[in-house]
Amino acid sequence: MGVRAPLAVRRALSEPWLLLAAFGSILLATTTLVALATYTSSVAEVGVRRAMENAPASSVATTITAPVRQGTFAGVERAVHARLAALAGSGGGPVRYDVRLSARSDSYALPGQERLTHPELTRFGVDEGLEGHARLMQGVWPRPATGGVVEVAASQAAAQAMNLGVGDEFRVVGRLDDTAVRARLTGVFRLDDSSLGRWDSDDLLRRGVRHGDYTTYGPLMVPGETFLARFTARTSVAVTWTAVPDLGMLTPQRLRPFSASVARLGEDLKRDCPACETVTNLPGMLSRLDRAALVARSTMLVPVLQLLLLAAYALVLTARLLADHRRMEVALLRSRGAGGVRLALSAGAEALLVAAPCAALAPFLAPPLLGLVDAIPWIRASGVRVVARPGAATFGVAAAVALACAVLLALPALRGARRTYVEEQAERGRGARQGLLQRAGGDVALLVVAALAIWQLRRYGAPVTATSGGGLGIDPLIVTGPALALLCGGMLGLRLVPRVSRIAGRFTSRRAGLAPALGAWQVSRRPERYSGPALLLTMAVAIGVVSMTTAATWRGSQVDQARHQAGADLRVSAAPVSGELGRLGRGPVYAGLPGVTAITPVYRGTMAFSGGSGTLLAADAAKLGPMLMLRPDLGSRPVGTLAARLAAGRPAVSAVPLPGTPEKLTLSVRAGLGAPPASPRRPGSSGSGSPGSSGPDLRMVIADALGVRQQVPVGPLVADGEAHPVTVDLAALAGRSGRLSYPLDVRGFVVRVPAPVPEGGVSLTVDAITTDTGASVALPEGLRWAPRWGDGVRGDDRLPGVTTGAGILTLTVPAPAGRSAGEDTDPEYVSLTAEGGSTGAPVDGGVGGPLPVVVTADIAARERLAEGRTGLLTLDGQRLRVAVAGVVEAMPGTPAGVPVVLADLPTLLAADLAGAREPRVPGEWWMSTAGGDTAGAAAALARHPEWEQTVVDLGALTLRLRDDPLASGLQGALVLGFAAALVFAVLGFLVNAAVAARERASEFAVLRALGVSGRQVFALLAVEQAFLIALSLAAGTVLALGVAALVVPNLVLTGQAASVTPEVVLQVPWAATVALPVVVAVLLFAIVAGLAHSLRRRGLGGALRAGEDR
Repeated sequence: MGVRAPLAVRRALSEPWLLLAAFGSILLATTTLVALATYTSSVAEVGVRRAMENAPASSVATTITAPVRQGTFAGVERAVHARLAALAGSGGGPVRYDVRLSARSDSYALPGQERLTHPELTRFGVDEGLEGHARLMQGVWPRPATGGVVEVAASQAAAQAMNLGVGDEFRVVGRLDDTAVRARLTGVFRLDDSSLGRWDSDDLLRRGVRHGDYTTYGPLMVPGETFLARFTARTSVAVTWTAVPDLGMLTPQRLRPFSASVARLGEDLKRDCPACETVTNLPGMLSRLDRAALVARSTMLVPVLQLLLLAAYALVLTARLLADHRRMEVALLRSRGAGGVRLALSAGAEALLVAAPCAALAPFLAPPLLGLVDAIPWIRASGVRVVARPGAATFGVAAAVALACAVLLALPALRGARRTYVEEQAERGRGARQGLLQRAGGDVALLVVAALAIWQLRRYGAPVTATSGGGLGIDPLIVTGPALALLCGGMLGLRLVPRVSRIAGRFTSRRAGLAPALGAWQVSRRPERYSGPALLLTMAVAIGVVSMTTAATWRGSQVDQARHQAGADLRVSAAPVSGELGRLGRGPVYAGLPGVTAITPVYRGTMAFSGGSGTLLAADAAKLGPMLMLRPDLGSRPVGTLAARLAAGRPAVSAVPLPGTPEKLTLSVRAGLGAPPASPRRPGSSGSGSPGSSGPDLRMVIADALGVRQQVPVGPLVADGEAHPVTVDLAALAGRSGRLSYPLDVRGFVVRVPAPVPEGGVSLTVDAITTDTGASVALPEGLRWAPRWGDGVRGDDRLPGVTTGAGILTLTVPAPAGRSAGEDTDPEYVSLTAEGGSTGAPVDGGVGGPLPVVVTADIAARERLAEGRTGLLTLDGQRLRVAVAGVVEAMPGTPAGVPVVLADLPTLLAADLAGAREPRVPGEWWMSTAGGDTAGAAAALARHPEWEQTVVDLGALTLRLRDDPLASGLQGALVLGFAAALVFAVLGFLVNAAVAARERASEFAVLRALGVSGRQVFALLAVEQAFLIALSLAAGTVLALGVAALVVPNLVLTGQAASVTPEVVLQVPWAATVALPVVVAVLLFAIVAGLAHSLRRRGLGGALRAGEDR
C-alpha cells in the first residue's frame, strides 16, 4: 500500500486547470511587479546620476574665498583642504573632489598711463590647471620667478587688445601702492572651450577685455609661486578655492546626508578660518534632485498600483471560481466532521503550493522581461539599462507578492467553508444580484476616496507632499488615487449590467431569434456570474487606455516644452561685442548655415510695471509669424495675427542706399563753429570756426539687409570749415570671421552738438559719399533729413532755428537766444532721420504713437490691460505708452513665470534713432530650418567655439527632454503595466469562460436534445459573451478617458519634478484607443469560438448523464 498524498496535493491535482490558471496569474503578477520594482529603482539611480554628471559647474561647485598674504596663505590652504577632505568622506561614502586655486592681483595701469585719472588697466592672475584646459598658440608657459622680470602668459584676445607679442617686455604700475612690475610675455594661449562651466565666473579670462568704468585687459597669468611672491607680499589678495565634487559616485540614497554635510561646510570652516567665505549652490541642487528622484519613484508607483489592483482582482476572480466549483465538496467535508481550522490549513497549503514556485521563478524571469522593455526604441534612447540580477531584494519582493497572492487565493475558500451542505444546496440556483461590496455601498465609498485623492493630486501637482518632520514623502492616498478611480468606476459600471441586460431582454424577446432572447435572459437572470469578468475586462482596458494616453501626453508635452524653451528651430545667443563676429557680421554667417531658411535678430532687454519687472523681447515681426513656436491655446490670437499687429505699428522709414557691395566709405565732411559756407572752400582759405576747436561729432547709422543697425563714428572731425575726407571701414563692422549682409543703407545720422553752442552756431556738412569701388552715393529723389533732439522732441519746440540744407547732409544749429556763451550745459544730440523718398511717409507718425506689444497674462492682469487697450510700461528704463496687440499665457524663448513684453524690433530701432540713442544691439538670432532639421546648422556652430555663442537647438533639446531618465522613466512602467493588463484580461476571460462553459455543458446538451442546432448554441454563447465584451470594452474606454483627463496632466512633470511650461495638454492617441478594444474583442471572440467548438464535440449522452449527480 503506497504512501497517501496530503489533502492539499490531492485537491490540487483534482482541479489542475483552475490551479494552473491561478499559477499563471500569480506568476505573471509576481514577475511583473518584481520587474517594475527593479525598473523603478534603476530609473531613479540612472536619472540622478545623469543629472549630476550634466549639472553645470555653477550648480555643483563650492567656492571658498579668503584674503591672504604671503605669510598666511599656507595656513588658510591647509584649513580649506582639511575641511574638504572631511566633506569628501561624509554622506555615507567617499566622494572625490577636484580642487583648484585661482586668484587675481590688484589693478595695474598700462604702460604710459600711470598718471592718467582713468587709465586702462590689467591684472595678474593664477589659475591652477589652466594648462590642461588651454592650448598654446605661441611661445611657452611662464616659469616661476620670485624676483626680476615676471614671465606671463596671456589669452589671444588679451594679447591682441594690448598689442603684445611673445618676447615683449613692458612695465606696469600698481594703482594702490604705485609698485612697478616689469613683465615679459612668454606665451599666448587659447581656451579649449570658453563656454566650459569652469570659466563662468571669469569673464575677463574668457574675453580678454572687460569694459566698465575702467577698461581692463588680461589677466596676465603667472605660476602660483610667482603670484605668492610678487603680488601678496605687500597687500592681501582674495584667493578662491573652487571644489567640484564627482557626483557620479553618489547614489540616490546618499543625496540627503551629503547635501546636509555640504550645507554645514561654511560653519565648520569658520572655526578654522574666520575670514573664509563659502558659497555653494550644491545643497539646493541636491535637494531638488532628491525631490525629483522621489517624485519619479512615486509617479511610477501609479501604474504599479493599478497593475497590483488588477492582478489582485484577477486572482480573486480565479479563486472565487475555484471556491464555487468546490463548495459542495467543502460542504460534504464539513458534514463529515472537517473543522474550519483544518479546511483553512488545507486551503492555505494549496495556495502556498501554487504561489511558492512563482516566488522562486519570478526573480529569474524579470530580467528577460526588462530586456524586452529596454529594446523599445524610446526607452532605449533614455539611456536606462537595467542590469537586473536575482538578489535578496528581488527575492524579497517576489516572496511578498507571492504570499499576498496566496492569501487572496485562499480567502474565498475560507469564506465558503462556513456553510453546511444544506445551505449550499439552498444557495445553488439562487444567484446574488449584487456583490457584498456593492450591497454595502462600498463602490460609492471608494468613489469618495478616489475623488479626494484626485483632488489632492490636482492641487499638489505630484504624488509627493511634506511630512510631519518637514521633509518630503510619498502620499499614499494620492498615489492610489488613479487606481481607486479605475476600480470604483468599474464597480459603478457593474450597476449597469442588470439594467442593460433587462433592456436588451425586452428588446430581443420581441424578435424571432432564439439565441438573442435566451442569451439576454441568461445575463439578466445571473448578473453576478458576468460581473466579475466584466469588471476585470473594464479595468484592464481602462489601464491600457490610460497607459497609452499617459505615454502620448508625456511625449507631446516634451515636444511642447522643447518648442517653448527654444522659441524657434535654432536660437543662438552671443556676446554683443566680439572680435570674430561683429554686430553686422554675425547674422549673415548664421543665415548661411546649412538648412537655415529664415533668420531674425532678437533683442532681449528689461521691462518694468507696477507689479514687478520682466523681460523685453523684440524681433522682426514680419518674420516672426512662421518662426515663433507659440502653442495655439496659449495666445489670444494666432501667431500670424499677433505678428501682423506688431508690424502694423512700424513707421515707414526712408533710407539712403549704398550702391554695390562696399567695404569702405569715404565722406567729404566740413564742420565749423559758425555758419557753413555756401560752397566747398579752396585749400588754404580760412573757416568760420577756429581750427582745432571742439566741434560737433558725427555718427552714421548703418543698417544691413537683416535689419541690424550700428552707429559708426565718422571722424574725428576738424572744426575748421574745410572739407576733409573721412574713411569709414564697413568691413571691420563684420569682424574677422563675419561678412556683411548687402544691400546696406544709411538710416540716419546722429550729431553731438557741443555745449554751450558758440556764437554763430554749429555747422556740419557732408558734401559727398563715395564707396571703395568708386561709386557715388546719391540721395533718393524727394528724401530729406528731419532733425530731432535727443529726447524725441522737434528742434523747433526746444531750440529754434535748426535747419538742413543742400548736399548729402547740411545741418546748422544756431546759438540759443538769451543764453550766455560761457554758460556750461551738457552736450545736445541731434538725430537726422530720413523722410520722404520712396516711402513718402514721415517718420514721426509711427514713432510718436503707442508702441504695439504682446504681453503675458500676468502683466495684463496686474496693469488691467486687454487687447486694444493702451497703458504705460517701462521698457529699458523708458516710460512708454503701449497698445496691447495680444495677450499670451507664456512667451516662447523665455523662462517660466517671467513677465514678458514682445515688440517689433524695427519699430524700437526707429525710436532709438529718433531719440539719438544707440541702436539696441540684438544679442540673439532666431532661425527656422528646412523641415525642422537643425543637425547641420548645429554641427557647423559647434565647430566654431571662438564665436562665443550659446546654442539652443530644438532637435537636441527635444531629445534631451525625452531621454531624461527621471522624466521618461514613467514610460517603461506604463509599457509593463499595459502589457500585463492585457494578459490578465485575456487570461481571466479565458478561465471564466471555460469554467462557465463546463458548468453549463448539461444545459447546452438539453438544448441540443430539444432540437437546438450547434450553430444556435454557438450563437447563444456568442450573444452572452458579446454582451459582456461590448459592455466591458465600452465602459473601460469611457472610464479611462475620464480618469485620464483628471489625472494624466498632473503626472507629467519635468526632470526636476517641477510643473511643466506650457501646461500639459491631454493627448489621446485615438487610433490606438480605438484599435485596443478591437484587438481585445477579436482575441476574446476567438476564445468564445474555441469553447463553442469544444462543446459541439462533446457527446449528448455523457453531458446529460453528468447532470444527474448535481
